[in-house]
Amino acid sequence: MQNTQTAGFTPETPLILGMMRLHDHPSLTQPARLADWIAARLDDGLNVFDHADIYGGGECERLFGDALRAHPALAQNLQVITKTGIVPADWDTSQWRVKHYRAEADYVENAINKAIASLAVEQIDTFLIHRPDPLMQAEDVARVLEAAVSAGKIRQIGVSNFLPEQWRWLARNTELPLVCNQSQLSLLHTDPLFDGTLEAHLADGLRWLAWSPLGGGGLADRIPAELMEEAREETGLDDTGLAIAWLRQIPGTPIPVLGSMNPERIHSALNGARSPVPRGLWYRLLESVRNTAVA
Repeated sequence: MQNTQTAGFTPETPLILGMMRLHDHPSLTQPARLADWIAARLDDGLNVFDHADIYGGGECERLFGDALRAHPALAQNLQVITKTGIVPADWDTSQWRVKHYRAEADYVENAINKAIASLAVEQIDTFLIHRPDPLMQAEDVARVLEAAVSAGKIRQIGVSNFLPEQWRWLARNTELPLVCNQSQLSLLHTDPLFDGTLEAHLADGLRWLAWSPLGGGGLADRIPAELMEEAREETGLDDTGLAIAWLRQIPGTPIPVLGSMNPERIHSALNGARSPVPRGLWYRLLESVRNTAVA
């Protein structure tokens, strides 16, 4: 397995802004309004935006691209991640009408070209295979990804929701380094910290992009109010900031992919990304959500 240099993702990258719910915000469907929102996030120091071809049935990439077409200078100051490989049931044109995965060479090549057009960017910074596909012919997919990098269509590649041996098989079939794996990790989803998944990321040089870093917003329901109040007094962080700060303490500095479009929530997360959590409090929170004492 190649050890990689995760270009574009550094310890100083505090958050990635997830665009999965963009189409749910009517106020941001106008190109000028969305362009203002993007510009404000750039002013916050946040310049990485996460997409996938299936988000909003394809609408999220298009809406984002409309904003960049209206204000093309914005594109020079941001990075875009996007993903392909999931086919929802209503996209399946076969008689079976079943949700499935398509990590196929032609499908991936078409998705890259479509994403560049939809997003109105000259280059996709990081392109991911969205889910492991048991039918993937890794060599064929690797050749498409390598050709896209050579052509300047994408800068670097990674995976999403892959287990270690799944990403290692793809890596074994390409000369390109895999720079990241985007998968679930939060204070409310800690199993990957205890089953070797964390160490596999570190050993193989993949940066962890953590989706659902707030655990669906259920932190306050899982932690006693008294402990939450003590944690707020100790850190000065609200629930959102505390969840992000806890995540960022993990070795390798996982980067939260925040799904919220709310500026206040984003600012709370940003405060958390820049704040340390005392080791004792880190373990006390872990103990609380797992409902078991550290062995």
